[in-house]
Amino acid sequence: MKEIKRLLSSVRRAVDDYDMIEDGDVIAVGVSGGKDSLALLCALNELRIFYPKSFSLQAITVDMGFEGMDFAPVRQYCDSIGVEYTIAETQISDIIFNVRKESNPCSLCARMRRGVLYDTAKKCGAGKVALGHNFDDAVETFMLNLFYEGRIGCFSPVTYLSRMEMTMIRPLIYTEEKYIRYFSAKAGLPVVTSTCPEDKNTERENMKKLLRTIERDNKGLRHRIFGAIQRAEIDGFRSETPEK
Repeated sequence: MKEIKRLLSSVRRAVDDYDMIEDGDVIAVGVSGGKDSLALLCALNELRIFYPKSFSLQAITVDMGFEGMDFAPVRQYCDSIGVEYTIAETQISDIIFNVRKESNPCSLCARMRRGVLYDTAKKCGAGKVALGHNFDDAVETFMLNLFYEGRIGCFSPVTYLSRMEMTMIRPLIYTEEKYIRYFSAKAGLPVVTSTCPEDKNTERENMKKLLRTIERDNKGLRHRIFGAIQRAEIDGFRSETPEK
């Protein structure tokens, strides 16, 4: 399928630029059911066919406990591509919204979800976890840190977690969200719609809208911000220039 070529190209470039994969790696892909994580799983599954370093994949979904989320189509997809699939059942949604009644739940939710993902990956024999954060996520994270915390920072393309003895990789850092959206639709990926009450009602969503508005009169703004992150080598980024 021609649509996957662009996705594979950007993923391989990120993997090569940041030495994300080594021979014999067992990589657990965190699959939320969204387009990004499913596209990442698809790309890595295709990459392992011809990549010079041999690696295997696991797919892991952390079920937050929200009603109405059916991951059966994701399991069917994983079965069709020969990737072992694990669902980690949790009560994170109940803890956050009913027990703790968090007014700003996203940060705690992310930490709890990530902890379950790492623990499950270790049990599955994985030494690396691949997350679906993309090019746009990097730009938005940088701007969110600047606007709301008054600091210069972003997530890292590769992070080693010494406490967990786990490496976290983000192979989609060069891939724009619009291409992921296009590929997901063309490939018919089994996207699961989130039923989280905070979905589309977050600071990140507001930042996404703000950047979209500003870029109407400032074409290429997100690429310039991403380039600044690279040139400043913020949080492990390097000074390569992503394709437009």
